Amino acid sequence: MLAPYAASCETSRGRRVSETRSPNRTEYQRDRDRIVHCAAFRRLEYKTQVFVNHEGDLFRTRLTHSVEVAQIARTLARSLQLNEDLVEAISLAHDLGHTAFGHAGQDALNDCMKPYGGFEHNIQSLRVVDVLENKYAAFQGLNLTFETREGILKHCTRAKARLLGDVGQRFLDGTFPSLEAQLANLSDEIAYNNHDIDDGLRAGLLTLEQLVEVPLFARFYHEVMDSYQSLTPKQIRHEVIRRMINYLVLDVIQTSQAALNALRPPHVDAVRQADQPLIAFSPEARRLNTELKRFLYQNLYSHHQVYRITSKARRVIKALFDAFLADPKLLPPKFADRVPGENNDLDHRTRARLIADYIAGMTDRYALDEYDRLFDPRRLR
Repeated sequence: MLAPYAASCETSRGRRVSETRSPNRTEYQRDRDRIVHCAAFRRLEYKTQVFVNHEGDLFRTRLTHSVEVAQIARTLARSLQLNEDLVEAISLAHDLGHTAFGHAGQDALNDCMKPYGGFEHNIQSLRVVDVLENKYAAFQGLNLTFETREGILKHCTRAKARLLGDVGQRFLDGTFPSLEAQLANLSDEIAYNNHDIDDGLRAGLLTLEQLVEVPLFARFYHEVMDSYQSLTPKQIRHEVIRRMINYLVLDVIQTSQAALNALRPPHVDAVRQADQPLIAFSPEARRLNTELKRFLYQNLYSHHQVYRITSKARRVIKALFDAFLADPKLLPPKFADRVPGENNDLDHRTRARLIADYIAGMTDRYALDEYDRLFDPRRLR
C-alpha cells in the first residue's frame, strides 16, 4: 500500500525509449535488475570506500556500501509507505560512476578534467546508466525510468543541468526530487557515517576512547556498557553502531512523517513543488550527525595512514590521465578507436571525456596494474 505522494509505476514519467511493460515485474524492479546485472555494478566490489580493497577482506567496498544503503532505504520506505523498489534501485545505482580509490580518486580525476568540464561521480553514474552500459540491442545504456535516473543525480550545477535534459530540469527550477530520491540520499549518509566508524575501529585508526568524545556515539556507548558486562571490543562496536543507525532511522521516519502529515501532498509532483525537502533529520539529529561527520573527517579521513594511501591514489590517477591524454594510442583499442583527432577544442574535450570514462570505470586493482603496465619498464604487457 503506497501513500498517495509515493512514486508509483502508474504515474512514472517513463523511459527514454518506450518498452513493453513486464508481465511479472514492476518498472522499478526492472530498473533494479538491470543495475544488478550491469558490469559497473560488479566492479563496485573492487572499488574503495575508505580503505583500498587489498588492505583487508572485511572492509567496506563501494558494493557493500551500496547494499547497506539499499537495506536502510527499504526500511525507511516501508515505514513511510513509499516505493521500496524505487529506493532500492536508486541506492544500488548511486555510486556506479565512482572512481577507484574513493573520494581521493574522484578529486584527482576532477582536477585533471577541470579544463574539459570537470568530473563528478553523480553525473558519471547517470552517464553509466544512460550511455556507457551498452549491451542492449534496442537502446543505449540501461534505459532506466525517469524516477531512478532522477534519484541517481543528487547534485548538479546549473551549467551542467542545462545539458542533462529532463533529469537536470529541477536544478534550474529549484524544485525537489521524489521522496524516494530524498530518502536514498539520507540513507547514504546514515550508512557511510556508521560503517566508516566500524571500519576505522577494526583497522585500529580510531579508538573507543576517541569516539566517546563524540556525543552521538557516547550516548549509545554508555547505554551499552550500563546494560551488559564483559563484552568483547567487537560486540561493543556492533552494539553501539546498530543503536546509532536505529536512532537515525527512527528520527528520519518521525520527522519526515510529521512533515508529510502537515503538508498532505496529494501526489508525487506536489512533493517536487514543496518549499523544502520532506525527508529530513530533526534539528537535534542533524546536529549530532554533523558532529560525527566532523569527527570522522578530522580523525579518519585525514589520518596519516589514510592520507598516505589517498595521496598515492591521486598520483596514480593523474599519471594515467596525463599519459592517455598525451598519447591516446595507449588506451585499449575499444577506447582508442573512438578518440577523435586534434582539429578543434571540441575534439579535445571529447578525447578527455573518453579518457575519464575509462579511468572512472577502473577498479583499485586494475588502476594499479595499468599504472605498472605504463610506467614499470619491467612490465612488457
